[in-house]
Amino acid sequence: MSDIINTSDFDPEFRKEVFEEPGAEKIVLCFNCTGCTSGCPMADQESEYNIRKFLRMANLGMKDQLLNSPYIWYCTTCYKCQERCPQGVKNVDTMLKIRTIAIKNGIMLDNHRKVSQLVIKFGHAVPINDDAKEKRKAVGLPDTPPTVHKFEDALGEVQKVIKIAGFDTLVADQEADS
Repeated sequence: MSDIINTSDFDPEFRKEVFEEPGAEKIVLCFNCTGCTSGCPMADQESEYNIRKFLRMANLGMKDQLLNSPYIWYCTTCYKCQERCPQGVKNVDTMLKIRTIAIKNGIMLDNHRKVSQLVIKFGHAVPINDDAKEKRKAVGLPDTPPTVHKFEDALGEVQKVIKIAGFDTLVADQEADS
């Protein structure tokens, strides 16, 4: 991200879209007490992760810069920041809204796209294999978990819901769209 901010890059419609999330309008109440970042496990791990900065960017309408930041995906949704906020700012809920907007704009990390594609293909983010089945049996579990792996007809239903929701289009490979 560049340190230079051009007000001509601000998108008021993006701000309105973010503020559709219930509680997101409380962003304007933030007085930078740092309670959110001082308790954030990701801020401890990654110096570029600063939820206050991201929420300010959303409030200003800095759509392109914010949605294209890989750091919006770093939030673990532990809700520690939201619980600590003396102003009741809905930090995590707003970050989730920002991520949703990013996905609707075709922006997501490649690993998220790959996991999503596994869900579409197998109805599961973690496909079952013979090794996993043996490990399950070794700890006294049935070899197949009670998911689409066990109820194979359910995979078609999962895929149908995904298609109706348009999720398959959202997570399609970028190259396939070109």
